[in-house]
Amino acid sequence: MPFSLSSLVLLGLLGVLRHGGASGLLELSLGKFRNVLLNQTNPEEAVIRNIASNVTVVIFQVHSQQSDVVISFDKNPSVNSSGTGVDRGLVSILRPQQSVCTWYLRSLVASQVLSTAISIPYMEKDPIPGGCNLEFDLEVDPNIYLDYTLVDINIMFAPANLGYTRGANPPSCDSGTGQNSRWRLHYDVYRYFLPENDLSEMVLMSHIQKMSEVQSIKANGVKMLTLTTDDKTNVYFSSLPGQGVIYNVIVWDPLWNTSAAYIPVHTYACSFADLVDNCSSLSKLSTKVFFTALAVLGLFTCFFGHRFWKIDLVFMGFIFTAFFFFVFITRVTGLGYDRDYRVFRDDVVFWVTFSSVALMIPVLFADCPRILNILASGIVGSYAVILAIACYVYTSLAYITLDLLRRVLNDYFSRAYTNVPFQTNDFIMLSVWTMLALSGVTVQLRRERSEVPFPPHPYLTWKRERERRSTNVLDPSHHIPPLRERIHNKLLHIKECFQKEQPAGERTPLLL
Repeated sequence: MPFSLSSLVLLGLLGVLRHGGASGLLELSLGKFRNVLLNQTNPEEAVIRNIASNVTVVIFQVHSQQSDVVISFDKNPSVNSSGTGVDRGLVSILRPQQSVCTWYLRSLVASQVLSTAISIPYMEKDPIPGGCNLEFDLEVDPNIYLDYTLVDINIMFAPANLGYTRGANPPSCDSGTGQNSRWRLHYDVYRYFLPENDLSEMVLMSHIQKMSEVQSIKANGVKMLTLTTDDKTNVYFSSLPGQGVIYNVIVWDPLWNTSAAYIPVHTYACSFADLVDNCSSLSKLSTKVFFTALAVLGLFTCFFGHRFWKIDLVFMGFIFTAFFFFVFITRVTGLGYDRDYRVFRDDVVFWVTFSSVALMIPVLFADCPRILNILASGIVGSYAVILAIACYVYTSLAYITLDLLRRVLNDYFSRAYTNVPFQTNDFIMLSVWTMLALSGVTVQLRRERSEVPFPPHPYLTWKRERERRSTNVLDPSHHIPPLRERIHNKLLHIKECFQKEQPAGERTPLLL
């Protein structure tokens, strides 16, 4: 992958990170971030010296944007002594008198990879993240494992253990469930959104520093939920393709009031490597064309929907029918498809609440159908414009409908937390939506104030015409031939179209 300008600038700063200019040696300080360019052939040896005696555990971590890196205790990494990924770390349990720690770093791709590294110290009363790991390869695993789909994001981590002094045996993970065991620990899950529409490496490197240490996580992140040891250590979130998100977990010991942080993990819920539908271009051409056409019709409906009532009916009917059949086809066939309160995880509660809110507006405006129709055409029509813009520029307003679709189509989406970021783009899009909706409603109200509330109902019009024809014998339409005779005349007319034209001139023989 070609370097960005920021990566090249950092390349010139790497001399500051070297120890005495020795190639492949990276001198670090506890609690300090360092940027480094990693390669595949020459591993970097990261060293920390002069570690204080009151430090019992050092968590070393390295982060890159999209290319996997390997972090290990040995120069030749093994499964039980290394980690591979874009956000990985290791726990070094210090021995008595130990004051130096060493790790090895390298990338898995041929080109150089920009990464950032940090080592964080913890004391004997601080809990140890991943200290009671039973699922993953490392004996002590402080990593958070993330998996994403188009619908949701799943993060998993190993339970922590209680802290202990240097040289002592670690507390047993399964000796009991009382207050003197690791079962007293609590886990706070935090989330942090990166700036919208910014996929640069340097932005990630600068912001991931805010989610690595306990105090900075609490200051910058948003706590989503708290888990106890009785809960499963995996959490689901709504997927936001193209939006950078950082997750981390703080484990808290309520007896000693001490905390420690896991290794932060980030995702954009998309692939940088794909040629189509990658992080830089999330929407397909067909999607852009469809929603752009829908936006044009929506803009017309926003300003002229009540005036051209039949077009308004077609637009609203198309939205409802498309939504219904999209859900039906996806549910019934094998075709795929390209609220954070726990009470709403129950589908009955969610859909009853949703239906009640959806019906509230029609009930309130039952005596004012014209105003209700103008409001509906203004709001829905202007929102169609927002959906079209979302195909080209990221905005969280699109998830008003996307999350509803996901809830309908996915049986397990109720377990996902569906917060979305609300940043500069979203304020602009909300202003555009509000302006279009208010303008459309105002224009229609002023235009239609002197008109009849609604055009006649098609059935009433047909019924009225039928009665008029049956009672008014002077009306020419009263003498319309029966349907059978009209069909016969039509067929004769069509038949005449295929007859050959007769030659002009005399057609009868001359009389002698």
